[in-house]
Amino acid sequence: MSTGTTKAAVRHSVRVWRGPLRGVTWLVWRQHRWAARVLAVLVIVFAAGAVLLRARMAGYIDSHHIAGCPEISRLPACAGTQDAVIAFRAGYGQVIDLITTVMLLLPAATGMFLGAPLLARELENGTDRLAWTQSVSPLRWFAAKCAVPLALVLTTAPVLSALVTWCLRPAADEVSGAYWYQYGTFAALGPVPVAYCLLALVTGVLAGLVLRRTVPAVAVTAVLTGLWSYVFAAVRPRLLDTVTTRTASGGTDASDLPDDSWYRGGGLLTASGERLPEESCPAGRGYAACLREHRVTGAYLDSHPVAHHWPLAWAESALVAGAAVVLALMLLLVASRVLRRR
Repeated sequence: MSTGTTKAAVRHSVRVWRGPLRGVTWLVWRQHRWAARVLAVLVIVFAAGAVLLRARMAGYIDSHHIAGCPEISRLPACAGTQDAVIAFRAGYGQVIDLITTVMLLLPAATGMFLGAPLLARELENGTDRLAWTQSVSPLRWFAAKCAVPLALVLTTAPVLSALVTWCLRPAADEVSGAYWYQYGTFAALGPVPVAYCLLALVTGVLAGLVLRRTVPAVAVTAVLTGLWSYVFAAVRPRLLDTVTTRTASGGTDASDLPDDSWYRGGGLLTASGERLPEESCPAGRGYAACLREHRVTGAYLDSHPVAHHWPLAWAESALVAGAAVVLALMLLLVASRVLRRR
């Protein structure tokens, strides 16, 4: 076989293997193919585990009739179920905690290991200039470098989030004790982890482009991802107005609320409807006299009921996605200047 025939055969095989991908997009896909394979295996393992775990938890709950029963309950239907609920939490609590922890760390892992090295490694090693000598403009190189990881995130994160949400639904809140408003549980369900993964990815790419060193970019991305999570978690309870529950007693005991309500505070109510802090009448010998002096007629409890879960989740996800868009615009501005200068 002649040399020309061999080269033609090689070119033909490459064309067939590439499929719809061409040029720099194919090159970027080749660079991320192992990450894509790892993510695919992760999704498959997660899906198999989710099916098995959901079936076992649902079977236990149905056979012991503990659906909607917390460890301590005043509901007549939950009488005598305490031992079964304790056994359920002992058997499945660690697995549920592990799942929510993995989903909580998923955005940080996305930013640190997928976003931060994306441009930093190229700029650090100078391989970006090599790509530009192959009839590839810096803008096209930048777009292809960002498009493939973005596609991986938008494919993997929603699937993992949907699997976790579906898997934990039978044991949600009361039975497992993993209430929807808890930090790890809220961050693992619905659209929330998807939005945070997008924000972490953009944060990592921007850090890598600015610092141009892989290790510092990874460290900065880890710190910023944790900061974003802390800030938005602090804003979370303010995204919707709380629901006020009034009680006839002067106490502000959160046990007067449903078990799945997110208690946000309470205080005393006077005859005129004025709200007083609970500390206005400290418990002690003069407590009753203090209530009479302030003309206290009852108490109020502010909380987010379980019906606020998904509105809060979508509101926070929209806020996080908006932050990701702002950072993406900053990324485009910085990229245009950095790439033009290089």
